Amino acid sequence: MIHTGEATNVVPDSCEMQGTVRTFTLEVLDLIEKRMKEVAEHTCAAFGAECEFPLQAQLPAHHQPSDETAFARRVMTDMVGAENVMEFEPTMGAEDFSYFLLEKPGCYFLIGNGDGAHRQSGHGMGPCMLHNPSYDFNDELIPLGGSLWVRLAEAWLAAPQR
Repeated sequence: MIHTGEATNVVPDSCEMQGTVRTFTLEVLDLIEKRMKEVAEHTCAAFGAECEFPLQAQLPAHHQPSDETAFARRVMTDMVGAENVMEFEPTMGAEDFSYFLLEKPGCYFLIGNGDGAHRQSGHGMGPCMLHNPSYDFNDELIPLGGSLWVRLAEAWLAAPQR
């Protein structure tokens, strides 16, 4: 996001730029943040300008422990069949759940949103991901999601002590 100026015929006296940084490792995140600050400060200095570079803590990447992922996969497979349990590549999605995974092993999973047939045509047809103006949660999935959490809890409690 870039905000600068108030009129098309006036050189602005300030500029505000905002964005996010997402990486798969904390080391790369630290390096990018360090270098971004250096580039911004040096670019401003080259033009006799000043730079403020406030940084908010970024969310770390998700690291899925294999044992917990395999456990969740088994429960899901028993519930909906292997053909309906898909792997997905690591994403740059930012979730505070990643902080939990730094402290305790767990598994982040998606239940999907269907093929989009539940959406009204005024929003566009077909499937649609989160953070899209046409997104519409598929309410028909609420029983599936609730049942999955119950089955995960039951399987966890029935498993030998870890």
